[in-house]
Amino acid sequence: MLIPDGKSVFELIIKKSHFIAETSPVESPEAARLMLKQRRLEHPDAAHVVHAFITGDDRQYMGMSDDGEPSGTSGKPALEVLKGRGITNIMLTIVRYYGGTKLGTGGLVKAYSESAAGSLDRLKTRELIKYRAFTVSADYHFYQPLKAIIIEHDCRINNEDFGTAVDIDGYVPVSQAEEFIEAVREASSARAGIIVSSDILQV
Repeated sequence: MLIPDGKSVFELIIKKSHFIAETSPVESPEAARLMLKQRRLEHPDAAHVVHAFITGDDRQYMGMSDDGEPSGTSGKPALEVLKGRGITNIMLTIVRYYGGTKLGTGGLVKAYSESAAGSLDRLKTRELIKYRAFTVSADYHFYQPLKAIIIEHDCRINNEDFGTAVDIDGYVPVSQAEEFIEAVREASSARAGIIVSSDILQV
């Protein structure tokens, strides 16, 4: 499963109608609705601000709107493009400034589909990985072996504190959490303290 790694913008002009497609990361339907309001504020003179979104670890939340375009000609094709890319936690808005010439039903579907695809083609993505937060505390001579274990298990380090002992805070992929705990205990002869949260996070 993929998620956005940033934003993207794609512009298309067809028969003087100007389409501006923007993709952004969002984590909930509520966040998508807030972003839609922001887009409308940014483009007060636009004829339409069409949108489509998908959120949830299993892509269980989806939504779209034609925003005044003929039913099924804009929001639905945009959502279909999103669904076809295997991506989640994404909001797509397509702003249209009317150029004075009607595009027809088929023309609208083509224009909105191409706008959606163009924006997604420019979007950088990364794999959706679920993490658990961890804290490791150990004597200084365990630092290098523990750092190697952290790297080996694809962990992400959030903070390192070098006080009377070394404290490392970070995130371990859920799929590697148990192996990570065992590796830390083995490398430190069970002398390193390790706490791994049961909460699952997306970092």
